[in-house]
Amino acid sequence: MNRIALRMLVGDRAKYLAIIMGVAFASLLITQQASIFVGLMTRTFGFITDTSRPDVWVMDPKVQYVDDIKPVQDTMLYRVRGVAGVEWATPLYKGLLKARLSNGNFQTCIVVGLDDATLTGGPPVMLEGTLADLRRSEGVIVDEEGAKGRLARMPMDEQGRPIKGAKPIPIGIGDTLELNDRRAVVVGVCRVSRTFQSQPVIYTTYTRATQFAPRERKLLSFVTAGAAEGVSPRELCERIQSQTGLAAFTRDEFSWKTVLYFMKYTGIPINFGIAVALGFLVGTAIAGQTFYQFTLDNLRHFGTLKAMGAGNLRLLRMVLLQALVVGVVGYGLGVGAASMFGRLAGPTQLSFRLLWQTLAGTGAAVALICVIASLISVQRVMRLEPGVVFK
Repeated sequence: MNRIALRMLVGDRAKYLAIIMGVAFASLLITQQASIFVGLMTRTFGFITDTSRPDVWVMDPKVQYVDDIKPVQDTMLYRVRGVAGVEWATPLYKGLLKARLSNGNFQTCIVVGLDDATLTGGPPVMLEGTLADLRRSEGVIVDEEGAKGRLARMPMDEQGRPIKGAKPIPIGIGDTLELNDRRAVVVGVCRVSRTFQSQPVIYTTYTRATQFAPRERKLLSFVTAGAAEGVSPRELCERIQSQTGLAAFTRDEFSWKTVLYFMKYTGIPINFGIAVALGFLVGTAIAGQTFYQFTLDNLRHFGTLKAMGAGNLRLLRMVLLQALVVGVVGYGLGVGAASMFGRLAGPTQLSFRLLWQTLAGTGAAVALICVIASLISVQRVMRLEPGVVFK
């Protein structure tokens, strides 16, 4: 009976392919939009992920997400170091500064100041130079995307004018730029996670970063700390909060705090949610309508099987088997197309991150589409009279 059900399914190639395309389109759209949404949300806390060594992040209690900088007094660093269970604590500066390039253009950059002594919180991957080179006079490290993109310089002709059509020259070691009218020399190029606004990232020492920044009474953005042996990061956060009055979060907690802020106060989840819902509805409509028409065209075959003694339960299994085959094939094609799209979009600015949870969610959505399509079709089969085949 299973073989008969499969032969009925593939017998009408046009309807068979139409059902598969409907399921595949829904699978593609759901997987693609969900993966772009996850990739976009991942960029919001990419800086926290790159700064992987600290167990605890300490900040002003009013901070809402990682880019919502509310500086505290430098003395707070010593108060955190005095909390029992803190193995080490270092200052961290993070701010937006305008960099003046060699051609006179200005570009807003994310400037990160690391502890002068330990350089804790440096970039995860160095492509050129070393992290220790930051100790050179006026030294800074720029990220790869910024060096090739917004910080790149255009080739000039003999009159000092940009050459039209020429490719930009990436900024590299030895090149200079100005930050708040102070000279900075590139001593390295690193690779970091792309930021939410896709702005260039510049690393330097904490002292130098505070010199680049406009003068303010408070310049300490974060205090990053490590938990001593035998002390959990969550327990250390509670101690810091109770003794200093500052907010303290573990790395995962701070990441989720950032994600929840963007989900609550921006329209990103609604926009992507509408796209995912649209894919589900379109897939259900196409698959359900086509599968229903397919069932109507094969009622005479179901009637013949009923006349031969096949019960409703056996016919129901046949319909479910057909829906299962269509769902598996359509799901595979849709997910495969979405994965290929993500691979091709990797070198671009498009954010795309495919997780196993996304695949599982898409599989559940496709299964629901197939169940709905089966329920729409199986009603006619259940109510079918065997004598219809003799009319």
